[in-house]
Amino acid sequence: MTTPERAREIDARLKALYPRASIALAYASDFQLLVAVILSAQTTDVGVNKVTPVLFDRFPTAEALAGADPAEVEEIVRPTGFFRNKTKNIIGAAQRIVGEYGGRVPDTMDDLLTLPGVARKTANIVLYNAFDKAEGVAVDTHVFRLSHRLGFSAHEDTNKVERDLMALFPREEWGPLTYRLIEHGRAVCDAKRPICGQCVLAELCPSAYTVKGWRESA
Repeated sequence: MTTPERAREIDARLKALYPRASIALAYASDFQLLVAVILSAQTTDVGVNKVTPVLFDRFPTAEALAGADPAEVEEIVRPTGFFRNKTKNIIGAAQRIVGEYGGRVPDTMDDLLTLPGVARKTANIVLYNAFDKAEGVAVDTHVFRLSHRLGFSAHEDTNKVERDLMALFPREEWGPLTYRLIEHGRAVCDAKRPICGQCVLAELCPSAYTVKGWRESA
């Protein structure tokens, strides 16, 4: 079986296993989505969802956050880690959105990449979830890990991993593929102790039973 054939079968199995896989971040607007994704860097979605209700209650819009006192924002987002840099990024993004885009989150990859704290992963998530646009595959830690274990990419650069995934999967699958891989990474293909013995992809996975620490059951 060729890699493209394996990719199609793997995607079909993941689609059946996680039919409702979707973003786990809580938000009520395109702007809140953008802020939540920026805050999610190097922390968990669960952790972000604990602080954003307070943040968005105090600063619900780009206009509100653009004029925020950084010290107040830092105190709110502190639990997400790297809070000073994240505060700088979300306030800077809000200011640019207000100043350059009339208070609306831009809906193109090029424009999103001009915002502080936004790289391709964040831009892909915003474009797919806010605007139903598939410009690429959002490569987070789970997607990166599974892409290597499943033999989809051997690159260490996330942008190159993304390009490999884009070449293997049809455009209409780029958005949902991210969340299927994330779900499988959380539920089965753990970073340290993957449950290969219970994995529906085991027979298609070149890393099955060879990943250090694999186990038969949870």
